[in-house]
Amino acid sequence: MQTRIGMQYSFTKSTLKKIESIFEALGYTVRYEKGQFNSGYCMVQNRNIVVVNKFFELKERIRTLKAVLATIAIPAEIQLDQKAAKLLQAIRSADLFSEPAAITS
Repeated sequence: MQTRIGMQYSFTKSTLKKIESIFEALGYTVRYEKGQFNSGYCMVQNRNIVVVNKFFELKERIRTLKAVLATIAIPAEIQLDQKAAKLLQAIRSADLFSEPAAITS
């Protein structure tokens, strides 16, 4: 089952691969390993490595990588392709990966 994200993105392997490609373009390595991460991930100091809890489901992996992207400063000299830049902008400008708010009356 796939869940729609905003108007364009879904919690799919394709979306995960797109997000991972943004990390690669930024010079980061994404690894999935077991460990005791309070936030679901850790960043290795002085090295561009993001380690995500390997037991996370696809949806949580996407959410975790989205949270990491929000904390990374992007150097001006980094040029992402148009699709990657659009996805990164969407990730940073809106909470595309959260559940819709419940409607109450």
